[in-house]
Amino acid sequence: MKFIATDVTDSKDTMKAMVAEQLKKKGFAINPYFYRSHVTYQTELENILFKSWLYAGHISQIPNNGDYFLFELAEDSIIISRDQNGEVQALMNICRHRGARVCEEHSGNRNTFVCPYHGWVYNTDGSLKMARAMEMKEGFEPKDYGLKKARLEVFEGMILVNTDPDAADFKAPLATIKTPLAAYDLANAKIAHSHTYRINANWKLALENYQECYHCATSHRQYAKMHTLKDLEVNSAPLNEALHARSEAMTGVSGLTKEIYHANNESIGFGTDVYHNRYALYEGIVTGSKDGQPVAPLMGSFKGYDGGTADFQFGPLCFMLNYPDHCVLYRFTPRSLTATDLEIVWFVRGDAVEGEDYSKEDVTYLWHHTTQEDDYIITRNSEGVNSHFFEPGPYHPEFEEPCILFIEWYLTRMHQTA
Repeated sequence: MKFIATDVTDSKDTMKAMVAEQLKKKGFAINPYFYRSHVTYQTELENILFKSWLYAGHISQIPNNGDYFLFELAEDSIIISRDQNGEVQALMNICRHRGARVCEEHSGNRNTFVCPYHGWVYNTDGSLKMARAMEMKEGFEPKDYGLKKARLEVFEGMILVNTDPDAADFKAPLATIKTPLAAYDLANAKIAHSHTYRINANWKLALENYQECYHCATSHRQYAKMHTLKDLEVNSAPLNEALHARSEAMTGVSGLTKEIYHANNESIGFGTDVYHNRYALYEGIVTGSKDGQPVAPLMGSFKGYDGGTADFQFGPLCFMLNYPDHCVLYRFTPRSLTATDLEIVWFVRGDAVEGEDYSKEDVTYLWHHTTQEDDYIITRNSEGVNSHFFEPGPYHPEFEEPCILFIEWYLTRMHQTA
């Protein structure tokens, strides 16, 4: 839904009362107020999104000194650059003079970033190189006016940022999932393709949709033929037990089936969510493709297929679905109260050659079409929940348990900061 009527009487007190009331309704979908309140959205930005660890991009996007790309969140912009000393930087795209953006092109290579307004010049590490004629101002020190920086971590090739200088450390949580993730050698992987889908819905609706598979059997027929997540656990448990028994022998990778859950209210620090789970595909299916058969060379240290796939989470807005021959990263980025960018990045082995070792169309087929289906159902969901006549119903206790946990975390944080 692109447009909704704004409640001009909305206030912090209203939000606080709505949060308190919703906390009493554990296991139920949340009131549409939380999807359409501008006060709530601003509170989310300030107290959740700008204080969480977020995936900004992959190290392969900035291979050379001076390379950069922009990561945009809501109305803000962060420059991810490799400075002239080879260090990765996360710079707020805001001139320290009057606030103009110092970088407009989405990616490229620069020796400096120059403000188009009054010509202040910044080095690629964010330090102020020149401020024209500002020596006339008594006490002006260029060292005091470098571009502001976000916190930054590079983990297995993934660049993660946090705009809160006091953010919880992310190193320790990330270390808990290093063993299963390292098998894919993402640090040396290649981006086969990336695409951003603009979803006309509040970010929470898009995120809730991704986290549950109650809709998979009805909305994603191609996906449902391959992935056992569309079944109740009582039905999929024997397949998962068999997968875990054979996985190490068939892949040559130890520790691949270790389950880790430090997410939502069980995260080690706020906004440091990490998660890993390996589960079975159906018999005869070895990867996520049009026919379930290989589409690229095996990733990292994989020696073979075990008939399984893995879910990962990095922070509250980034997820990965990793097959032995390619990995699919999902990033949800709120852009406004009623718009969310869903970016998908497909990774293949770093030395794989397009046209010889893989076809971009084959690698991207399943999740491109699945995401188009998601766009359709999320948009319809948004239109429905924004109706004046919508009354939230109960989540499914198993299929939608991730939504229950996410909403509990969300409401807890909103209650703490209201």
